[in-house]
Amino acid sequence: MFNLENTKLRSVLKSTFLVSALFATTAVMALEKNVDGSIIYPVKDGAYTAYKVNTQEKSEFGFGRVATKNEIRAWDVDVKPNGEGLPKYDVDHHGKPMLDKPAQGSVELGDELYAAQCVMCHGEFGLGGKGYPTLAGGGATTETLNIQHLNPADDEPNDDAATKTIGTNWPYASTLFWYIKSAMPFPHPKSLTNSEVYALTAYLLSINEVEIDGVELDDEYVLDYDKFLKIKMPNENGFYPEVNGDAGSKNMSKFLNDTKNYGKGTRCMKDCKNYTKLDIKQELNDFIPAMSTKRDLPKLDAKAMKPGQADYEASCSSCHANAAIGAPVVGDKDAWKEVMDKGTEKVYHNAINGINGMPPKGGTDFSDEKMKAIIDYMVEESK
Repeated sequence: MFNLENTKLRSVLKSTFLVSALFATTAVMALEKNVDGSIIYPVKDGAYTAYKVNTQEKSEFGFGRVATKNEIRAWDVDVKPNGEGLPKYDVDHHGKPMLDKPAQGSVELGDELYAAQCVMCHGEFGLGGKGYPTLAGGGATTETLNIQHLNPADDEPNDDAATKTIGTNWPYASTLFWYIKSAMPFPHPKSLTNSEVYALTAYLLSINEVEIDGVELDDEYVLDYDKFLKIKMPNENGFYPEVNGDAGSKNMSKFLNDTKNYGKGTRCMKDCKNYTKLDIKQELNDFIPAMSTKRDLPKLDAKAMKPGQADYEASCSSCHANAAIGAPVVGDKDAWKEVMDKGTEKVYHNAINGINGMPPKGGTDFSDEKMKAIIDYMVEESK
């Protein structure tokens, strides 16, 4: 046993402890950090801090199967800001580029496609639909949305100047093309040709008053691969540092470690500022019929489908199966009783010619007979 009353021994131990602490602190300071500021520790002796890590090399896994070329092609639609992945041609039913059909679309065609495929959710001229994002308009500018990450309590819930749209918020048009191609239109995504996506992109840029190489996008303007590469969005440098290239992750770490970029204060563990509760405009909690935890896929028999059911599910359910949209939901007896009190012929007329936020025939090109069959199906399912 050491006698710690010995002054000389205590001095030696204290010096040793200070030196060890200094080296430990220096080592921690030199370690790489995550984007949120947390330290990335090295894997040592098969463990990451207190957690064991599987360090053995594995080149093959025995799960699943290799994806087919068509499966890969269906999902390989990434479009990067520099234009990588942007299609130059339309493709045939095998997904192969048709070199005699360059992909291109006019603002006028995009306007027609928007009216047929998008207006029922995003509203006229992209001004917004109940429960769906606003694509254009609003009073926001790149100045009012600069940096983007602000104290949410500073924004009034219905402040028009806080509305983020394509023109004021999106830094790259490549995201717009990719999202339309991958996920739109909502009832049947991946159904648009490359030329149709170019046309819709051109239309949405035009209503956001975005110019391309100094040229206004009028109805006759045709967007293609070469012109797309010249697009410079107004908010390209609005809220992120340079994230491309080898230094991208370090730039992001530096950005996120500075709380002035996304808040008004400092990190804290206690007595933190209480921010005002966010106002949720469309809180989804009133589902008709009630939500179910059942996860079994329905077994659909095409022969058992009722007249009008297939067309309803493909083109009308995006609004009439979502209580947040404001349209009468199929299955809501009270809502449909109120609708049918107007009389069947009046309901047919409204569905075919449009009413309130619903465009004529729901934005489809269905015949009058198909629309009546859909209405009959919706009414029957709501008794």
